[in-house]
Amino acid sequence: MATDTQTSRTVAENFLQRLGEQDPDGIQELFAEEIDWYVPGSDALPWTGRRTRREEVAPYFTTMWPHFASGRSKVVLERFIVDGADVVLLAVFTHTAVASGKEFTTPAAMHLTVERGRIVRMHLYEDTLAVAEAFDAG
Repeated sequence: MATDTQTSRTVAENFLQRLGEQDPDGIQELFAEEIDWYVPGSDALPWTGRRTRREEVAPYFTTMWPHFASGRSKVVLERFIVDGADVVLLAVFTHTAVASGKEFTTPAAMHLTVERGRIVRMHLYEDTLAVAEAFDAG
């Protein structure tokens, strides 16, 4: 069953809204039971790696967010591209690592795939070296 562009856009917009609200359970509700989730990075960072189940989504955020200095993150969404089931978000992330106090900025691309109104794929592409260095986890 193909997902139409409008459904994909709506799901992605809901994802972004809940992300901005830091609502991990709300974000998790948008995902299918079985997912293809990949956030590359250093093994020393506990939120990186693969996830395959919906119930792993909220813990990703609740594990990651405390590592960023509260109120010091900035996300600039530069492009929102939708083609059928695929959504590509192009952004620039700026965060400050709590452990080191180092600020880092990285361009980022996120690829979401929506099927039957649920996100089945989320791959994040960012400068993993800059993130690791900010956390001294390189």
